[in-house]
Amino acid sequence: MLGTEVPASTATVLYPLIAALLYAFGALVLKRSSDLGVGLWRTTFVANLIVAALFSLLWLLPGLPVERELLWQPGVIAMCLFFGQLSQFLALEKGDVSVAVPIFGLKVIIVAILTPLLIGDAVGVKIWIAALLSVVGITFLNQKENGLRPRNLVITLIAGGSGAVFFAVFDVLVQKWGPSWGATRLLPCIFWINALLSFGLIFRFTTPLSAIPKKGWKWLTGGSVLLGTQSIIFVSTLAVYGKATSANIVYASRGLLSVLLVWMIGHWFMNQEQHLGAKVMRWRLLGAALMLSAIVLVVT
Repeated sequence: MLGTEVPASTATVLYPLIAALLYAFGALVLKRSSDLGVGLWRTTFVANLIVAALFSLLWLLPGLPVERELLWQPGVIAMCLFFGQLSQFLALEKGDVSVAVPIFGLKVIIVAILTPLLIGDAVGVKIWIAALLSVVGITFLNQKENGLRPRNLVITLIAGGSGAVFFAVFDVLVQKWGPSWGATRLLPCIFWINALLSFGLIFRFTTPLSAIPKKGWKWLTGGSVLLGTQSIIFVSTLAVYGKATSANIVYASRGLLSVLLVWMIGHWFMNQEQHLGAKVMRWRLLGAALMLSAIVLVVT
């Protein structure tokens, strides 16, 4: 569990950065499981169950008494998480990643808007500038070669935008209600409810879980554990320290880290994205520079 003795200014940079690195590794591992035929919905279902199991470990730590009349709060947060996932996966399933992922980046801006509205914390001009740089940087990081028309653009825009809103509300509500609950009680409840909601995804399976190849299970389990670990680190940071806008800006560096890992060790995972054209590389380097500028603004 994150220690509150760490200064908030340090924690909201360090912990989201660690979470972003683990997310980048986890994305590569889960991408490999997808290539082995696991499928989007089965991946989501299994990952949510594993993540819920990992968050259950927080319950073993000391925590505040749970007030039954407040159980609706983790329920609301879990619904935001679940519908955010559904919206995100719909955008990825129906549209192009190069269009969908930059739309997800709008979450940074939405968090900055919702924080003063729902919590009352002021968001400074520097944070707004960093949030805008993050969104533009994410857009450049996800450029592809010319000549490809976006698929199902309207659906991608609506689904991706909805996902960004749901995830932003999730982050802000964790920051808002986390102190009164305590991270060791609020977070397990959220992810238990999310796991229960995930059983509805079984109806989307094209084949049962038993049809997943043995190699696929290895990559799926490993990626899910990495995803769960980074979730614990990032969401606990929001619950303990707050600062959702600043934390999200640093966490957005996962786009940059993912690109770097693909170029450096992508071949370990049979990933072919490292063979990109020079133009795409220039766009992504520009995106990386903008992302780093945003992080520097937050750090300083």
